[in-house]
Amino acid sequence: MPEGNAYGTTINGGTYNFGTIFELTPHSGGRWTETTLHDFNCKGKEGCMPTAGLAIDAAGNLYGTAQTTTFELSPGSGGWALTVLLDDGGRFNLILDEAGSLYGPLGPGQYGGGAISELVKGDGWAKRWLYSFCRKEPCVDGAEPYAGVTWGPDGSLYGTTVYGGNSPYCGNVGCGVAFQLTPQQDGTRKETVLHSFPAFKTDGSKPYEGVVLDKAGNVYGATSQGGSSTNCGVIFKLAPQGNGKWKESILYDFPKVPQGCGANTLAFDAKGNLWGTAQGGTSGNGVVFELTPQQSGKWRYEVVHQFNWKDGSFPAAAVTFDAKGNLYGTTIAGGAPNYGGVVFEITP
Repeated sequence: MPEGNAYGTTINGGTYNFGTIFELTPHSGGRWTETTLHDFNCKGKEGCMPTAGLAIDAAGNLYGTAQTTTFELSPGSGGWALTVLLDDGGRFNLILDEAGSLYGPLGPGQYGGGAISELVKGDGWAKRWLYSFCRKEPCVDGAEPYAGVTWGPDGSLYGTTVYGGNSPYCGNVGCGVAFQLTPQQDGTRKETVLHSFPAFKTDGSKPYEGVVLDKAGNVYGATSQGGSSTNCGVIFKLAPQGNGKWKESILYDFPKVPQGCGANTLAFDAKGNLWGTAQGGTSGNGVVFELTPQQSGKWRYEVVHQFNWKDGSFPAAAVTFDAKGNLYGTTIAGGAPNYGGVVFEITP
């Protein structure tokens, strides 16, 4: 967020009601003003109805995905200009490397089970599949990556797939995996399955969200289903073991819908606490929660905010922090006067 400005997308609204890219600028007194940088029109090849966040490079260019395209939005003296980079899109966040290449689950892959791809900038933008899932049935390596990927400290990419794996409880379709893609000398990636969901009956399943890493290299994420009681999913930790395997710990198993249900992608604050949003809540409009590690090794779950429709409803994305520790996020509905969603701030 250069100069403290925030950027995001809306799936609807704008001049043509096919979504927008917006900028929020802070002012004294806690006020923010919105500027619409681009109105999607669903005409030609530009795509429409973006549902994911944006990546930003050092020059201030924005990168994102619409339903059927991957795009770049660049600032200039005449305003912001949108360029379609690829006729393929989705509902995931892209990430950048130091060279300006983009990474995400773009395309069906070599075997039709989805792929993690790299978009390399040259005279144009060239896509190559780094790893294609479901090399053979029953897709023990995973299938259908839905969320974006995350960098590890060694240049590896980490993420999840919604299907696949070798669970004894999910049949041939599978309940998803968490994976690591390690760079090889030939430019490809070697996959390691960190965990197949569910490994046991009360484990989570269907990880639609991405993962985050702590400084020690442990992997954290959430599933949309599974768990011991409510089928609201779990929040999990995957820790590397000395034998090359990974051990899963369940940090939180949602016991009641008023406490949240189906968490979104998590985020760490500066103190090492995990934050996130989930559906459910007392009024059914969603919650913001914090997970704090305890000396016992367990994590304490606390609902920090219950949405009430007037201040937002249905948070469906990860939260982010600024340098002062303020937390920011969005909801897809609620908020007076038109109830079209809000951007919210929670201050410590």
